[in-house]
Amino acid sequence: MNAELDLGLERRIGKRSAAVIEKHLGITTVGGLLNYFPRRYLSRGELTPISEVPLDEEVTLIARVVSNSTRAMRARRGTLTDVVITDDSATKHNSQGSAGRLPGAGVPGTLKVSFFNGYRAKAELLPGRRALFSGKVTRYAGSLSLTNPDFQLLDEDPDTPGMDPEKLAAMPIPIYPATAKLTSWSIQKVISTLLDTVDLDVLDDPLPADVSAREKFLPAAEAYRLIHTPQVPGDWQRARDRFRYQEALVLQSALARRRAQLAAEEATARRPVTDGILTAFDRQLPFTLTAGQSAVGKTLAEELSQDSPMNRLLQGEVGSGKTIVALRAMLQVVDAGGQAALLAPTEVLAAQHFESIRRTLGPLSRVGLLGGSGPDSVQVTLLTGSMPTAARRQAMLDAASGTAGIVIGTHALLSDNVSFYDLGLIVVDEQHRFGVEQRDALRAKASKPPHLLVMTATPIPRTVAMTVFGDLETSVLDELPAGRAPISTHVVGLAENPGWAGRIWSRSREEIDAGHQVYVVCPKIGEDDDGDFSPGEAEPSAAELEGDGPARELASVTAVVEHLNDEPALAGVSVAPLHGRQDPVLKSATMASFTANETKLLVSTTVIEVGVDVHNATLMVILDADRFGISQLHQLRGRVGRGGLPGTCLLVTTLEPGHPSRRRLDAVAATTDGFELSQEDLKLRREGDILGASQSGGRSALKLLRVLEHESVISKARQDAQRIVARDPGLTEHSALAKAIEEYLNPEKEAFLERG
Repeated sequence: MNAELDLGLERRIGKRSAAVIEKHLGITTVGGLLNYFPRRYLSRGELTPISEVPLDEEVTLIARVVSNSTRAMRARRGTLTDVVITDDSATKHNSQGSAGRLPGAGVPGTLKVSFFNGYRAKAELLPGRRALFSGKVTRYAGSLSLTNPDFQLLDEDPDTPGMDPEKLAAMPIPIYPATAKLTSWSIQKVISTLLDTVDLDVLDDPLPADVSAREKFLPAAEAYRLIHTPQVPGDWQRARDRFRYQEALVLQSALARRRAQLAAEEATARRPVTDGILTAFDRQLPFTLTAGQSAVGKTLAEELSQDSPMNRLLQGEVGSGKTIVALRAMLQVVDAGGQAALLAPTEVLAAQHFESIRRTLGPLSRVGLLGGSGPDSVQVTLLTGSMPTAARRQAMLDAASGTAGIVIGTHALLSDNVSFYDLGLIVVDEQHRFGVEQRDALRAKASKPPHLLVMTATPIPRTVAMTVFGDLETSVLDELPAGRAPISTHVVGLAENPGWAGRIWSRSREEIDAGHQVYVVCPKIGEDDDGDFSPGEAEPSAAELEGDGPARELASVTAVVEHLNDEPALAGVSVAPLHGRQDPVLKSATMASFTANETKLLVSTTVIEVGVDVHNATLMVILDADRFGISQLHQLRGRVGRGGLPGTCLLVTTLEPGHPSRRRLDAVAATTDGFELSQEDLKLRREGDILGASQSGGRSALKLLRVLEHESVISKARQDAQRIVARDPGLTEHSALAKAIEEYLNPEKEAFLERG
């Protein structure tokens, strides 16, 4: 079925073109290229507004040439051809402009294009000509610039010879997600060839006939033709609506099918026990559970009592009480004779959970005692990779024998030689830190499918939860954490206020002199570390071509520690570094020293993002804050203001005020509402690869669906999917839909949807 879609591209477009597409786009099949949809469409008769062109991204735009000049370069041999292009907005709004005066680079609505040894550009990009330009827009010396882009003259379009001028002007230009080496119009030519050779009419339609009739959708074959080769704007709009709904239905059907499969699995019911450890724990709690904690706790208790596995996502801000809720669920499982495992992403967080849970349990906790858990206590065991061999072996023995009721650990829990006596509940903390393979490795250690509780402190917009976590039930703890003081956040722009650089450290000294402590966060560890943030550029920038120096140097832990040791404002202050490459023993000792208020200022990477709880820390300085994402910044600043003392977070950046990356900083400074920030984060990073392992932006695994913009589409598709799967759980009567799920959601992506 749909054999046409599975054909290798070389069968339809030839080996040479197929090799180019595979090299640059990673696509090898007919179906893969047919479903490589345009990102947007340009009108041939309109110039692209230059003010709306995004920075630091591969873009394609239509512009008119204003001027063209060539000169010898200062720093190296060769020539530099500078072409100024415009969207004509400056001319439209400048009533004093004359025919002899044209705007130059730096004028709003213009952009400077630089070509290194650009002989073709010098000859063809003459003033007055209109062209498509494709490349990465940057900012240089305060002006927008484009270095060594590809271009195609529109006044002499080779693909539309002899076409009626009015029809030609109305015909949209599809703009495909391009790469530095493969332009949008090159992709368009290959897809046009494919459309001429493939038999679209034999393709099965994944949309059920009743859905297509209800929504008046185009047939699949016509939709493919019109989305790639529209004659008028209405063509691609109708085609896109159809494929967007198809994408939503495929996603939601996959989720509905998985939910049905999970519900059909047989788990061991872990029912509450009268006068068990949970009852004793509740009796000794020195505080009253919040209404939210009680409600979620009741829900978990009911689901753990069922003989089908619980699969629940619990989200709530740092300090909202997720751990108490999870611990009560773990105690219910222990009361029922099972074991619970808590998987944490770092040794620091695992150790903190271990100490916190033991402290919270008080006399109900036993550590290191032989024998099964009695009715009045539970053994809590820690298992990490850096533990001494003897201690690790004992922890593994306790887990395997059932002596340990609660096992807390890191990736060490996933080791092949770790086993459990009766694993009944898995709690995954900070779920975004784990791949699905890791969580599956832990699930496989249970004799029956275990219950699963996934926790996250990163707020997730409802539409994202509906799309990505659609097969997990969701609970939210949204009450303000008890005892938390407000955190004030400020953007420290050194580009416009260079004098503030010294004030940062005198401000830090003020906090330390007041008896408090300070975090300083850096994006990288040392000078030899590029960090995880800097994308490589395929072409040299205009600044590099002119010899005006390299890109800015990011703050590193080692360099900042060295600087602060010589900083007069911090004379006599104990400063210590903390980062992921340190020996675990040194990391633990450093963290213990900071917790004990012996170290006053901690210079760290993002290893403190989760799990670090120092109530005396009141100031956080994040250097090169623009290199971090919104959710990361929100998590980081949550480290201060935890002990009832007001917290302050300084987001330090050297970027100019108009730079797009500063929008993230402004958003974080404007609110401490995590859910509001998560919405803004999604808008700014265009959702990223929310179905894959990458969470940092870039090209989305979603083709046409945008979870914030298309909530109504997702909701309607979800209802359809649930109805379809309820009647046909195996999708045997919807074979084309099943095939579409298989093609669109490869095993890795579909497994990722499970989140555990």
